[in-house]
Amino acid sequence: MRRFYLEYPKQQTVSVKWSWSHYCELLSINNTDERNFYEKECINSNWSVRELKRQLETSLFERLLLSDGKKNKEKVYELSKVGQTLNTPEDVLKEPYVFEFLGVKENKPILEKDLEQKLVKHIEEFLLELGKGFMFVGTQQRVTLGNTHYYIDMVFYNKILKCYVLIDLKIGQMKAEYAGQMNMYLNYFNEEINDKDDNKPIGIILCKSKKNIAIDYALGGLSNNLFASTYTYYIPKKEELINELEKVLNENN
Repeated sequence: MRRFYLEYPKQQTVSVKWSWSHYCELLSINNTDERNFYEKECINSNWSVRELKRQLETSLFERLLLSDGKKNKEKVYELSKVGQTLNTPEDVLKEPYVFEFLGVKENKPILEKDLEQKLVKHIEEFLLELGKGFMFVGTQQRVTLGNTHYYIDMVFYNKILKCYVLIDLKIGQMKAEYAGQMNMYLNYFNEEINDKDDNKPIGIILCKSKKNIAIDYALGGLSNNLFASTYTYYIPKKEELINELEKVLNENN
């Protein structure tokens, strides 16, 4: 109670929409910028205590800052003042995505189709992990070029950015050919699927691991919104993410 009084001395800063459990979770955060971010997201996204606790446990704040590997202190300030905003395609990204809700053991082999099925089965949790504005369209969406059929693993629509988001799931390391295939899907959606009010689609290749140098060459020069990120089956250690984040921030000083 003393901590609550010290952190929220003004009645105007106390939200009537939050329960005492919300405040207990928020008061566990020592970093002011980080706490401000989660406060803004509780308001903007109307998080329940369960959702807030999960985002805290999976270190959403740090993962958003690490999403493209080159965030700076201005991004920290922005997140702490207004929360997560979706203004550009890059804003939807996280690094890594956390799929702990699937219950898959980290070293257990799994096929791509099985990973897709598990994500569909846990679509509510997956939508929460993807973030704001996502709506599920379907799986294995067919793209026919000539007499050849291709299938996109998962397709979503983001109502904030007003665009389709195509996701390809890969159980191994990022490869250059994945970028070429996703680029083809994006061109197809842009020409054949988009309505006149839709923005250019976003493509995300989700891999188990990636090498940044290889990805830079694979994605460089492409005009489409094409990104690669990683996923994990367990909640990453917050200390490791903080250490990685500090490295990135120091590089941008």
